[in-house]
Amino acid sequence: THAHQLVSRTMLLESVWGYHFDPQTNVIDVHISRLRQKIDREHELPLIRTVRGAGYTLSDRELPA
Repeated sequence: THAHQLVSRTMLLESVWGYHFDPQTNVIDVHISRLRQKIDREHELPLIRTVRGAGYTLSDRELPA
């Protein structure tokens, strides 16, 4: 599983759109927002978490003990 593994915006841009994509674009924000609307709306805890200034991680959605 890749839960809690940090994925930077640069990693996403390079892996999905290629190296020559403009890093100043908001395409990552738009796609993350759309994914959140589809997969998080019926769950108490979000699956995709933003790590401010670093990127994104995936949660395992386990409630804290």
